[in-house]
Amino acid sequence: MAVLGIDIGGTGIKGAPVDTARGVLLAERHRIPTPRPATPAAVARVVGEVARHFRWRGPIGCTFPGVVKNGVVQTAANLDPSWVGVHGERLFSRSTKCPVLLLNDADAAGVAEMTFGRGRGHRGVVLMLTLGTGIGSALFANGMLVPNTELGHLEIGGKEAEARASERAKKKHDLGWKAWAKQVNRVLATLEALFSPDRILLGGGVSAKYDHYMDYLESRCEIVPAKLENDAGIVGAALIDRDLLERGVGARSASPKRTPRKATRPASDRDASRGGSTRTKRRARKKPGSRSR
Repeated sequence: MAVLGIDIGGTGIKGAPVDTARGVLLAERHRIPTPRPATPAAVARVVGEVARHFRWRGPIGCTFPGVVKNGVVQTAANLDPSWVGVHGERLFSRSTKCPVLLLNDADAAGVAEMTFGRGRGHRGVVLMLTLGTGIGSALFANGMLVPNTELGHLEIGGKEAEARASERAKKKHDLGWKAWAKQVNRVLATLEALFSPDRILLGGGVSAKYDHYMDYLESRCEIVPAKLENDAGIVGAALIDRDLLERGVGARSASPKRTPRKATRPASDRDASRGGSTRTKRRARKKPGSRSR
């Protein structure tokens, strides 16, 4: 089944049709900068433009960077405060002239990773973090989503987690990879103390640059980059439906052993198909390149 997935972010609104059976985009994603101010009317116009770009006439799944309950926006920290209390599903259904389901953006990314990515088949506690304009979070216990966790707003050392360790914070404070990873480690240590995750998935734009900072990450559990990278929100938006919480996602294999470890680099799909290890040996620590995407 094809569903249009639309991912609303603090800097861009992007979308593409998704094959929900395979979790792949059926066309090149279309991106439009998030309007400023990002009021409900302005964002709805852009969402409508994305749908019209694909001449879409079917179901749409749409993400939102905040708490969403029954289609109604509860928080909007990285958009405009006028969003609070808006029935986003009805608003976007009018602007696209299509049926729309709305959900938290990080929850959507987590659903995608648990279904098609590096959370698939994992029982126990899996925590997805999306590092971008802010920090989004998706928490799964034995494949069941705990929605709207928004752990990026957790206060750590007198500052919100996303003010320390988001991709925007890295750019704002001109942090190198090592200095930024130190802030990420503070966030990870707090989240591990609270939730004792078995696996942490790092998504968002920086997931594509994992090689630059993986050697600086420290954790008691396994850390891997999101397989779907920046497309996870689009794919997850297309997958979502109302009975997700009753069904659960992923969760087939036994829970992994929890032993102290550093961040790891997953093997490529090609290596895995040849029987290669899913874990790689640690490289000698060296300063990563400063190249940005």
